[in-house]
Amino acid sequence: MRNTLRIKFFSAVILALPLLAHAAALEQFKNFVANTKSAKGEFSQQQVKMVEGKPKVSKTANGNFMFARPGKFIWTYVKPYEQTLQTDGDKLYIYDKDLNQVTIKTLDGALGASPAAILFGGSELEKNFILKEVGVKQDLEWLEAVPKAKDSQFEHIGIGMKDGLPVALELRDSFGQISLVTLKGVEKNPSFKTDQFKFVVPVGADVFRQ
Repeated sequence: MRNTLRIKFFSAVILALPLLAHAAALEQFKNFVANTKSAKGEFSQQQVKMVEGKPKVSKTANGNFMFARPGKFIWTYVKPYEQTLQTDGDKLYIYDKDLNQVTIKTLDGALGASPAAILFGGSELEKNFILKEVGVKQDLEWLEAVPKAKDSQFEHIGIGMKDGLPVALELRDSFGQISLVTLKGVEKNPSFKTDQFKFVVPVGADVFRQ
């Protein structure tokens, strides 16, 4: 259950509107990717299930994040439990504080075709995703990113833009599960220490490598 919530952070049911409303989202997003080398902020996350044809929130979480392009990030869950996903651009570290357990995975380029690449990857997103405008919903300009890889576990990722920043991310996976992440307090291009994204294994933690 923890794995499902921590890694699948978005959902998508996106409403298409007339073409006149479509112009801004993709341009805003490309400018954000090109001009934002680092960022930090807070997030809230919901996992949604369809029950008798109606959406129902089944899990919630919140925390904070920071990233530096290309491919370095720290995504920290604070509630309902403390857990950190962190990468230095080479390896992904998943730390569960309650279990005092660290799982280490080699990325091997996997970030490029994952939802994390939308926020944290490099500027060549169109190499891995088909990007298109999809309209306005809840006062946000939306675009959709569809993975080009046929074996991707995600059907599509929605990105809601406002004032040049991504403020909502939606994802539907290949199993029909839906998640939503809302971003707030996003600060562009903060200064980080040179070793900010270096992961240090906590004393006494069990380490598993994959």
